[in-house]
Amino acid sequence: MSEIEAGTARRGFVPLPDFGAMTAAWAGNYDQSNYDANMAGSVLMRSHALLERDFGPNRRFGQVLEVGAGTMVHLQSIRHGFDRYIASDMNADLIAAAQTRPLREGVELQRLEGGALPFADGTFDRLIATHVLEHIPEPHLALAEWVRVLKPGGTLSLILPCDPGLAWRLGRHFGPRRRAQAAGLDYDYYMAREHVNSIYNLRQLLRYHLPNRKEAWWPLGFASPDFNLIYCMNAVV
Repeated sequence: MSEIEAGTARRGFVPLPDFGAMTAAWAGNYDQSNYDANMAGSVLMRSHALLERDFGPNRRFGQVLEVGAGTMVHLQSIRHGFDRYIASDMNADLIAAAQTRPLREGVELQRLEGGALPFADGTFDRLIATHVLEHIPEPHLALAEWVRVLKPGGTLSLILPCDPGLAWRLGRHFGPRRRAQAAGLDYDYYMAREHVNSIYNLRQLLRYHLPNRKEAWWPLGFASPDFNLIYCMNAVV
């Protein structure tokens, strides 16, 4: 126990949990809690399909980087062609798990820190980050880094949850929280520490930094963080 924890424990403070172990347990249960045949899985899969709606088989991006690829769910929704697709994540366990699965031609896995990418300026034609930006403490710096590695005219693609919008707060009661708790995970504590950026703040950052963007909201379609569950954006940079 650290000196800070020891001091606060005397005042009735519940000691800090082993957040590394909590994160590992969460990652191990992520697909089951979020992508199995349930309402949450349906919503999340729709978000991936929505982001790819404008990019059919006739479109091609030569070099693609996905940041925070996790269990590589988004790759299932990719319809456009590519020469090279790097699926990256900073979690070594997720990369190891993904390596056990068959990969599409041109796809490779790399363990990378999304906020400090080891690539030269203008390397990629498209960068994808689905359900990532809400987790990053300084999202404006991450955006700048992602744009840096894109070629002029490249595409930055994002999916964000409409958290803590009204519909999102209501929806989490009927799926992910219950499943996480059934697996012994403290859903609310984990989300409080992980979802550090609200959709309201992120939307303002995107408005400022990425004026040449196309937005999509699901399920209602009109621009409202309170009455939708998912926000998607494709921006030309």
